[in-house]
Amino acid sequence: MTVRDTITEKLTAAFAPTALEVIDESHQHHGHGGWREGGETHFRVKLVSAAFAGKSRVDRHRMVNLALDAELKGRVHALAMETKAPGE
Repeated sequence: MTVRDTITEKLTAAFAPTALEVIDESHQHHGHGGWREGGETHFRVKLVSAAFAGKSRVDRHRMVNLALDAELKGRVHALAMETKAPGE
């Protein structure tokens, strides 16, 4: 299973999203800090979930970071996030 697949699976289980995009942007960071051969180090997540309703942007990002704790402590060097509640 790829890191992208793992992220998708974990976010789906944690947030039951109405929309989810996990984009591997590692190729854009070739030669920069945290980049490793084979990629799967830099990701962008676009996530829409009812779990974010009434939460601040910081709280939403903390929720995602917690769900992906193992990946962020492991292979993933950077994670950009766009988190929204439905209707935002």
